[in-house]
Amino acid sequence: MASQDWFDKDFYKTLGVSKDVDDTDLKKTYRKLARKYHPDSNPGDAAAEAKFKEISEAYAVLSDKEQRAEYDQIRAMGSGARFTAGGQGTGGFEDVFSMFGQGRAGGTRFQGSGNFEDIFSMFGQQGGGFGSGRFGEPTGGYRGYGGPQKGADVTAHTTLDFVTAVKGETISLSGEDGRPFKVKIPAGVSNGQKIRLRGRGHPSPDGGENGDVVVTVTVRPHPVFTRDGLNLRVTVPITFTEATLGATIDVPTLGGDPVRLRVAPGTPSGRVLRVKGRGVESKKGTGDLLAEVQVAVPAHLDDAAREALERFHDLEPKENPRADLMAKAQSGR
Repeated sequence: MASQDWFDKDFYKTLGVSKDVDDTDLKKTYRKLARKYHPDSNPGDAAAEAKFKEISEAYAVLSDKEQRAEYDQIRAMGSGARFTAGGQGTGGFEDVFSMFGQGRAGGTRFQGSGNFEDIFSMFGQQGGGFGSGRFGEPTGGYRGYGGPQKGADVTAHTTLDFVTAVKGETISLSGEDGRPFKVKIPAGVSNGQKIRLRGRGHPSPDGGENGDVVVTVTVRPHPVFTRDGLNLRVTVPITFTEATLGATIDVPTLGGDPVRLRVAPGTPSGRVLRVKGRGVESKKGTGDLLAEVQVAVPAHLDDAAREALERFHDLEPKENPRADLMAKAQSGR
């Protein structure tokens, strides 16, 4: 970074901090701004990219104690001082360093490249050049500021069947270059979930970490089962007689043998029966199988069945199952 920049740029103002800001608040402020203006978060936004460069440049100086001290000293000289080549003209190198007891009248003249070491030794450095961190130390980072830049991520998509998403599997995908790579799908991955492969993306432009491969997963629906977190849900039809008198029924499981469940007499439609440990098995735990019973109403009755049902209707309790519903609707409670 050219020394003139240190006169012209107010790094404290760029970061929105006071001149006595401590290291903790400085870092906190920088991280907040960096997340907001990082090019990865604002693709194609030239203004955001320029702002990111400014805050990274400011933080690179202010976060280094020695650079910050040097910056404060130079800024204290006043923004009117100007650097000119070879110490010629007013406001040149001689004017600046006269603040440190070396005026033009003292006979010290900074001419030629050989004297740059003397200049920078005043700040505790030897032979540094402009365009770097501590007058000669490279800053690195996004186009030279704020630490090495991570490489860009590579995005990919895959569609899985329901069983694969529940059980987990290693699959092959094609990269941007057409070459295949393997992805381990963890058990219990859900629709829309993203799987990140660390360090498998684009290389860093300045020696930082490689980017990642980010795979977005789409899960095909199953004709019988649905997901409820780690639980699997299934709707099981039962007859009116089974619901009324009780029964033992077969319930399917995902990829396994059916289980037998007891339906208690008087079971209403919509009741959920739980089978422990027959849901999704993952690192986060194991879910259950939730079987919701639904009373199946026969669409067609022969004459004998109809007559039997009519006799039952004459004998069943004369209770109105909607009486409580109507009372709550009218009272509002």
